[in-house]
Amino acid sequence: MQHTYSLSRRLAGFLVGLSLFAAAPAWAQGDLLGQLEEQAPTAQTPGYVDATFKSTRLINGHTVQTPGQGTMIFLISHRFGTLNSGAYNFFGLDQATTRLGLEYGITDLLTVGIGRSSLEKAFDGFIKYKAIRQRTGAGGSPVSVTLLGSTAVNTLRYSGDAFDRTFTRRSTYTAQALVARKFSPSLSVQFMPTMVHNNLVATEQDPNDVYALGFAGRQKLTKRTSLNAEYYYLLPDSRPTGVRNALALGVDLETGGHVFQLHVTNAQGLIEKSFVQQTRGNFFDGDIYFGFIVNRNFTVRPKAGFRK
Repeated sequence: MQHTYSLSRRLAGFLVGLSLFAAAPAWAQGDLLGQLEEQAPTAQTPGYVDATFKSTRLINGHTVQTPGQGTMIFLISHRFGTLNSGAYNFFGLDQATTRLGLEYGITDLLTVGIGRSSLEKAFDGFIKYKAIRQRTGAGGSPVSVTLLGSTAVNTLRYSGDAFDRTFTRRSTYTAQALVARKFSPSLSVQFMPTMVHNNLVATEQDPNDVYALGFAGRQKLTKRTSLNAEYYYLLPDSRPTGVRNALALGVDLETGGHVFQLHVTNAQGLIEKSFVQQTRGNFFDGDIYFGFIVNRNFTVRPKAGFRK
């Protein structure tokens, strides 16, 4: 009987250890995604409000979210051709624009990132700083404010072009303020005043500085899904010739350590210089691009006590 009792205890210990080992990776990922949930503005609990959006990107543009210190995010952004391109192009699936990007949280508030897009073979980099955090309680800020500065360089080859396309002339700069408020665990909205500066423009009539007002929102549908919308209105005096306002609708799906973001939009470009000032498609005439973004978080430098 004593032998049977000892064997039972060893078997129970083995099963408990196996359960803890299997649960460890899920717990680690859950800790990363813990930034995305749970915190809600309540008048009774003073503190910072985070998890305003599911990801650092909403659809085309950035959100106020920044990854935690030591966290790296790998993003794959993919956009097909327009749905009205016809059966010959398989309704856009024969064409694609892709951006691969990395974002890293130097601190909880400061992020740097780089990326490369197939459109114009453009390289881009950005720095992002969360200047103000929404806070509950008396005297707290009603909104979060994140500042974004980015640059992009067109590296296309122009064969037979006598014009000297220097590095400076190929460069474009974007400055943006992201102002967001999480009204409830389900609803968040964001306002994005934006300026894009072009060192070189296509015609003399086109402005070097383009100004736009962006609006975005997220409505949570279930615990792991949400409906998103985004719109950039170009100020009339700075609108380049033939350019339209960018409109996008999307759905976020969260699974484990990934966030899948599906969307439709009339913008082909995947970075600010493209979708803010180069969108020419008419959304309501069928110039709709279907695309998706896949986010994957990696803990490069765990904080003290990360697994405790």
